[in-house]
Amino acid sequence: IPQEVVDEVAHRFSAVGGSPLTRITLEQARLLQDRLGAPVYVGMRNWHPFIADTVEKMVADGVKRATVICLAPQYSRTSVGLYKARFDDASQGRIEATFVEAWSEHPALVDAFAERLNAALNGNRSPVVFTAHSVPCRTVQSAADGSAGDAYGNQAKRTAELVAERAGVQRWYFAFQSQGMSGGPWIGPTVEATLQALADEGERNVVVQPIGFVCDHVEILYDIDVQFRDQARQLGMELRRPESLNTSARFIDALADLAQARVA
Repeated sequence: IPQEVVDEVAHRFSAVGGSPLTRITLEQARLLQDRLGAPVYVGMRNWHPFIADTVEKMVADGVKRATVICLAPQYSRTSVGLYKARFDDASQGRIEATFVEAWSEHPALVDAFAERLNAALNGNRSPVVFTAHSVPCRTVQSAADGSAGDAYGNQAKRTAELVAERAGVQRWYFAFQSQGMSGGPWIGPTVEATLQALADEGERNVVVQPIGFVCDHVEILYDIDVQFRDQARQLGMELRRPESLNTSARFIDALADLAQARVA
């Protein structure tokens, strides 16, 4: 990774006081465990507790079967697919796993996002920009061997559509955020371009809700709360963001239903 990219990422982490993602994820797992009355484990691909270490603990605890849920509702081989591969490599068939690959239209997930959105709107009719993390264009394009690309973008837009419908939002837009710094084209439209277009149309208030993330982390606390809010201010707009799902009871309902349905 180029040093300038490392420096920029370090700056973003320090600007928001670090990422609460691990702490929140562990709390989500605790709440889910209380709801299910069954053990819930947390494994991460890029930080402790690593998936491989968690799998070893599960094996040591005598776990033979498990439902595995990636905390990204929309499927992409560059996100959910990599988590599944890491789990499969670590388990080596020692755990019979049912992997939930996409749950972007789950009613309780939609309700959880809509609940947060309605609280932020509070009756206001500001336009809403729904966002999800961008992915490289090659991810959603058909491969040379004829295999289809990800449905990630379509799934993200469908989640947004359902949330807007559930929240009764009439004016809404969709944009991709947090394009990578590794080069190459990434899917759009970008949030930056969407904010500019809204300002050009005379909008002075906008609500931005990420529907591809389920808890606070740097792409929310920095990219939205710092970068996009600063851009909106420079454009003469006020940008508001609904509270993230984090430990929302409706969100835990969604996870519990996913787990129980697979067990049944």
